Amino acid sequence: MRVATTTVRAVNGLSSRWVRDMRDDDVRGGTVFSAAGVWPLLAFLADAAGGPARAELGEAIGLPPERAADAARELLAALDAIPGVGAAVGLWTKRTLTLREAWTKGLPPGARGVLTGDVAHDQAALDTWSAKHTDGQIERMPDGVAGNSELALAGALALRTTWLRPFTRGGLEVESGPWYGRDLVALRRASSLPDRVGVAATPAGPVTELRVLGDTGVDVHLLLGADGMAPGQVLAGGVGILDRAWPRVPGTHLPYGEPGPGLTVRRERHERPLPPQLHVTTVPFTVTAGHDLSARSDLFGLTTAMGTGFGHFPGVAVEPIAVSKAAQAATATFGELGFRAAAATLITAVGGGLPRLRYSVTEIDATFDRPFGFLAVHRRTRLVLAAGWVTDPEPFREDEDEEVWR
Repeated sequence: MRVATTTVRAVNGLSSRWVRDMRDDDVRGGTVFSAAGVWPLLAFLADAAGGPARAELGEAIGLPPERAADAARELLAALDAIPGVGAAVGLWTKRTLTLREAWTKGLPPGARGVLTGDVAHDQAALDTWSAKHTDGQIERMPDGVAGNSELALAGALALRTTWLRPFTRGGLEVESGPWYGRDLVALRRASSLPDRVGVAATPAGPVTELRVLGDTGVDVHLLLGADGMAPGQVLAGGVGILDRAWPRVPGTHLPYGEPGPGLTVRRERHERPLPPQLHVTTVPFTVTAGHDLSARSDLFGLTTAMGTGFGHFPGVAVEPIAVSKAAQAATATFGELGFRAAAATLITAVGGGLPRLRYSVTEIDATFDRPFGFLAVHRRTRLVLAAGWVTDPEPFREDEDEEVWR
């Protein structure tokens, strides 16, 4: 995967602003979103926008509009080159809209369709496209197509990775915190790689980061903040760790005691010498969410573009058009064998034992038994593919040993 560092920083910058903008209602019940799923669409619009809309979109994507389309094409090609990851862009327009050939030629190869004005028919076409390009994870594109829609620009992003070291399922009775007293499904594993966990001192407080490595070069970083930290602060701290804004102290350098949220470092006696051991306890989860991007038009650079008094995209079509709706549907599942996630984004426009213990060994326990965040990250570039927050873990059931992650 080859993608410019400036593009990665721009996409991660949108991720960071998005998490900082989250409200309590956004994370109630858990959430997931993908800035990498919406960024290319905004970039293609920025390339074709004019006036104040062009400036706002350029600020939202973090790149000059004249460089946006090239960066979007590079990003989509790079995503498609990652094993287990797929990205696509689709365009549907009414036959009466006169598209600029230079703009349409600049879009990556993919679906080109016609909007008929029949909302049920057009929505079904978009749903079919979404299901195809998200491996069936998102079967319905976010609502947004209306009878007067002149254009629909859609993006899909799907990823799947298998852990290099799987977890073991079991049960967990939580003894404190928001999940106190709940019997939950637990995922556990032990390794001699203590630096998979670390702690960073962020401006909002300490954040514990656990890196779970996948076999495709895509990893999931679990993030646990100090009591009282807001979800957006924890997730922004995780993005800051990726960008090396906050130094991360790895497990081998952590002091004994409780050096970070959910962490305990201690010395234990063993019958043979061992390197430091990392014991992880977390929970499986599935989170889904829908996001009305147009409701936060300032975050995505769409405030001016949504004004229907005149057109804002002279580079898209001869006729004047304005953005009418922008939305994203996303899902993510974390299990004992691996992780999968997907996002579908739509932007529409209208006119306008007891052995002898002789040796002392360092043991690190990392426990995620209260609400926590996660980032799905491409290991080499540090590009954030998806992010989310877990609030409602799976309860433990008597038949739990009969189930497997799919």
